[in-house]
Amino acid sequence: MEHILIETKDGVRTLTLNRPERLNAVNDTLSKEIILAISEASNDDDVRVIVITGSGRGFCSGLDLTDSAKRSLDEQTRSQKLDELGWVGHQALGIVQCDKPVIAAINGTAAGAGFALALACDLRFMSATAKVTAGYIRRGLSPDAGMSYFLPRLVGQTRAAELILTGRDINSDEAERIGLVNGVFAEEEFLEQVIIFAKELAEGPPVAMTFSKRLLTSSPDTDLTTILKQEYALIKQCFGTKDVQEGIRAFAEKRKPVFRGE
Repeated sequence: MEHILIETKDGVRTLTLNRPERLNAVNDTLSKEIILAISEASNDDDVRVIVITGSGRGFCSGLDLTDSAKRSLDEQTRSQKLDELGWVGHQALGIVQCDKPVIAAINGTAAGAGFALALACDLRFMSATAKVTAGYIRRGLSPDAGMSYFLPRLVGQTRAAELILTGRDINSDEAERIGLVNGVFAEEEFLEQVIIFAKELAEGPPVAMTFSKRLLTSSPDTDLTTILKQEYALIKQCFGTKDVQEGIRAFAEKRKPVFRGE
């Protein structure tokens, strides 16, 4: 890919957005590549966990407004004009519907759709020196990329309204305190610590991990009875896997289980 560096090791696929000169702002090419890279990782059995991060000083500064300003609506294809989601919508759905846990490693600035990219992920870690911001209001824009969906569910409606309507910066200490991120690591060891966490997560049972993510994804908008039925159906499928047999054996033998996704 032109603007994403891809590495897979120990079941962890790291996707590094690679436009450092623009703080990894999203242009047409990168928007397509993010969606494609997530889809490919979701369908690859060798991948158990996905980590998204950025090269250089930024995670993702959102839409490349300089690049966007050069284009007119007349340059859009018919398909683009009829698309009700746009790349921002497909990006959010791609991450949420991905069957692998997705971790955002926020190494630097995350703004606008770049912040929303991190919010769509299942887990988020942040460098101690990084900052995030909704940012849209500063440019006369309203939110996109799922910002108004994910942010209230993480920090509550009132705080989300403040962060979106002011567009102010949020440092790592505040982000951890209000529940935006799962943890903060020092800049000099940031990615190393995230990868250590990701590798430990990748040792889990792949089928159960996928089912768990699907349940968590549907939970906020589903009634209790429906969720209970979904949980029961999926755990019955888990009991039919070899990984459950391995988990039971490992417990009896007082050792760490080796899950193979079977």
